[in-house]
Parts: sequence; structure tokens; C-alpha cells
Amino acid sequence: MHSTPHRPSGTGRAPRTRRRWGLLALLAAPFVLSGCALPNFGAFKSATSQGRSTFHLWQGFSIGAIVIGVFTLVLIGWAALRYRTRKGDDPTVLPSQRQYHLPLEITYTVVPIIIVFALFAATVVVENKVTALPPPATTIRVYAFRWGWQFTYPSGDFSQPTAGFSILGQTTQNYAMVIPENENVRISLQSLDVVHGFYIRKFNFSRYALPGVDNLFTFNAQSLGTYFGQCTQFCGLWHSLMWFRVTVVTPAAYKVWLAKELSQATIASSIGAKIAASQLTGADVPVKPAIGAGVK
Repeated sequence: MHSTPHRPSGTGRAPRTRRRWGLLALLAAPFVLSGCALPNFGAFKSATSQGRSTFHLWQGFSIGAIVIGVFTLVLIGWAALRYRTRKGDDPTVLPSQRQYHLPLEITYTVVPIIIVFALFAATVVVENKVTALPPPATTIRVYAFRWGWQFTYPSGDFSQPTAGFSILGQTTQNYAMVIPENENVRISLQSLDVVHGFYIRKFNFSRYALPGVDNLFTFNAQSLGTYFGQCTQFCGLWHSLMWFRVTVVTPAAYKVWLAKELSQATIASSIGAKIAASQLTGADVPVKPAIGAGVK
């Protein structure tokens, strides 16, 4: 007499449970491994109004991509599971065919086109805001060179439009471009030698500094603080140390700082002019020095 072996209770459930957990882990892996913090999706909120527009565009693109991706994945999973081959199906019988459904085909053709046009329109609106040149409260000329930055400020005296002062630094020296909060600051960016990249991480902003090209853009900083900047275009040996800082202060503090720097520039330029005049006179070269303020 032979007894029929029986499967131990619960044995069939374990593989199914493992498969379900495996499927769940597979679905969760892209979100866990990507390291994207919600709702920023890995981007900075930005400290400028222009950068925040870019940030919101990025958020919209990311949310749209997730919604469309999940919807597409659900449709693929439903089709794969619903119409999979089952035990007992006759392999010689062709399953029911559902192609050539005209309304459905029109829908999945038109909807993606509408989505693309919407993304394009949103991008144009944000790009126009980022590249706009509203009337500025102040203009700063930024010069990139190997391996540092020069920030030249106007004097504020319209009778001397070229007078002003410059902040100059190289590699890791402790220097900064100072701008006022909640005011339009126009930046005129150029390179004195090769191509450089002007990048401020928490402004969500990057522009090329090109030789002979005056690249104009505007910052409107919304948050006080000091922000890290660097060159992002490989330009030579010390490219990796071509850093700078941007310090955002209140408009009142900016006026005080500007007046102080202008007074120091006046003293420095006067001393420099006197030294130059003395050297030229000592070399028997006739000279009539013009002692003015600042740097052209």
C-alpha cells in the first residue's frame, strides 16, 4: 500500500510572498536609489526670482514625468498580466486581437502632442523671465580670467560714468561680489582670455564667459546670505580652484558698503597717480597727472 505524499501546509504561499516582495522592491528601487528629495527632486529652490522660476519648471517636469511614467507602467503591467498565457490555453488558438481601435489610437497620439506643446510653452515662459533685462538698480561688470574673477562696480556718479572700483581675486582668495536684496542687478559678463563658466549653485544659474562677448543677464536675489560660485568650463591648470562668492545684503547695507568701497578706491587711485607721476617726473618725462577716483 502506497501513500500519496502531501505538500506541507503553507509551502505554496512562501514563493508567492517572496515574489510579491521582490516585485515591490523592484518598483521602489528607482525612487530609493535615485536619492531625490521630495518635493525638490534634487534641485535647489534658488535664492533669486529667476532661479525659482527655473526650479518650479523643474518641479513641474518631474511631477509630469512621474505621473506619465506610472500611468504607462500600469498599462504595461495590466496588459502583461491580464493577457498572459494561462494553464489550459490552447497554443494553436490565436487570442482575441484588439488593434485598429481608431478612437484609442487618436487619443494616444493627440495626448502626447498636447503634453509636448504644454512643456514647450512653459519652458518659453520661464526662459523669457530668466533672460529678461528689466531696468537695473545697479550694473556690475564681471570679468573672468585664469584663474580668478574681477567685479567692477560703477561709482554712482553719472557725471563720471566710467569711474568706479573693482574687487579682484584669484583661486581660493576670500573675495565676493556684493549685491542688494530684492533689486534688479544687471551683470555684464566677459572673459579676458579663454572660455569660462560662471556658475552659482544656489542661484540655479550658469552662463559662459566668452572673450569679446558681452553676456548680459539679471539677478534679483530674494534671500540674504553668502553663496558659492565657481568656474564650470575647464580653462587650465587651476580651473578646479577658480572660486568666488556672492554676498546678498539689504539695500541699506549695500549703499553703506558701496560708499565705503568708493572712498577707499578714491584714496588708492590718488596714491597710485602720485606714485606714477613721481616715477615719470624722475625719468625726466613731462607729465600732468589727472588724479581721479576708481578704476575704468
